[in-house]
Amino acid sequence: MSSYTEDFLVQQTTANYLKNALGWDSVYAYNEETFGPDGTLGRLSDKEVVLTRYLRTKLMEFNPGLPDGAYHDAISQLLEISAAQTIMATNREKYTLLRDGIQVSFRNTKGELKKERLRVFDFEHPGNNQFLCVRELWIKGSPYRRRADIIGFVNWTAPL
Repeated sequence: MSSYTEDFLVQQTTANYLKNALGWDSVYAYNEETFGPDGTLGRLSDKEVVLTRYLRTKLMEFNPGLPDGAYHDAISQLLEISAAQTIMATNREKYTLLRDGIQVSFRNTKGELKKERLRVFDFEHPGNNQFLCVRELWIKGSPYRRRADIIGFVNWTAPL
């Protein structure tokens, strides 16, 4: 069997470049991923495409001192999909949230209602972000289950 496979020529080469040249983390997930809060990527199932375990950590780091509900609300807004919207409208909405931040409302310690825009990425200091490439990731959509060759995550959300 030839060693010139798609994995060797494309996926492994790309993952190695991202890791060695750019400092990305790398995970090979094909039939090795475990699910659950303490699993390989923290996904509960192959239906999840946002790695919320890591996203929550970065939201707290970039937007410190907020109530837990604010972080939960931000993640919920990012994950929420309206059946009434087109795919293009949903992508535009999620892109805006990722670019401009996610607006949340919460009560401060004085009981006052406050609004804040939570940053998902640190655009000013890119080194503060966390980068991950995942090879051979299974994703269950409607109606099919697919395996992506390689996906890049930043603060571990997949780019839209």
